[in-house]
Amino acid sequence: MRIPLPDPAPARGSRTRRSLAALAALAAVLLASGCTASSSTGAPVTVSGGTSAGACTKETLALRTPGTFTVGTDKPAYTPWFVDDDPSNGKGFESAVAYAVAKQLGFTPAEVKWVVASFNSMIAPGPKTFDVAVNQVSITDERKQAVDFSSGYYDVTQAVVAVKGNPAAAATSIADLKKVRLGAAVGTTSLKAITDHIQPDQQPAVFDDNDKAKLALSNGQIDGLVVDLPTALFMAAAEIKNGVVVGQLPNAGGTPEQFGMVLEKGSALTSCVTQAVDALRADGTLKQLEQQWLTASAGAPVLQ
Repeated sequence: MRIPLPDPAPARGSRTRRSLAALAALAAVLLASGCTASSSTGAPVTVSGGTSAGACTKETLALRTPGTFTVGTDKPAYTPWFVDDDPSNGKGFESAVAYAVAKQLGFTPAEVKWVVASFNSMIAPGPKTFDVAVNQVSITDERKQAVDFSSGYYDVTQAVVAVKGNPAAAATSIADLKKVRLGAAVGTTSLKAITDHIQPDQQPAVFDDNDKAKLALSNGQIDGLVVDLPTALFMAAAEIKNGVVVGQLPNAGGTPEQFGMVLEKGSALTSCVTQAVDALRADGTLKQLEQQWLTASAGAPVLQ
């Protein structure tokens, strides 16, 4: 009787190709589903948003200059976000945050390079001269169409600065602010807060930057200037003679406004920078830096 023989074993090269194909298919499934796999040693390898935590290292980041973390900000760089108009000294809240994020990603202070980037160029579409930028840029859906943002590193409210004795200084409500002359810097959420939330009787004055806006307030060209709260507190205390913070504006819809790091649209760095910011928030570093560099908001009532 003829005994059928088993099919010959596939060649070794064939087995290897099939094994590699199977592994590639498994990896694709894990990446697509954002699951947690196990390494050969049994340690978890988390895959989230297409970027593993292990990929967020200085050696693997897609940087403008290999080995250098390039950070952009405007000039002048205002206090309390920076100190002495020198972002590289690590002083001021945003300078300190930038260095903390860089450290989280494996960079030393010497490997951080600062470049000048205007506010408007940061939020405009197109290529950037930086890896990330910090300049009190609020995260908005409109801006997300042109650039990427990290997760928020600071929850902010808008506030009104006035000079003692002028009409805005006596305001105790949003209704009172409708009647006075208000202003803000162009392209800012401060200006949007005036038009959308206060809805004043007359069109707000629009300025190229906060320096020009402060001068207009001091000269009596406007009655009230809207800026973010930490800036308002510093202006009233140190930059505007007889300056006062009238109060804070409530957040629209109760959702906190947040500053985020700006990145080029579709940047391969966005996920890693967000992971770094989230880690700094979770371990209390952001709160510590806020307490160190930003004035407490006591005495600035929320206007209704």
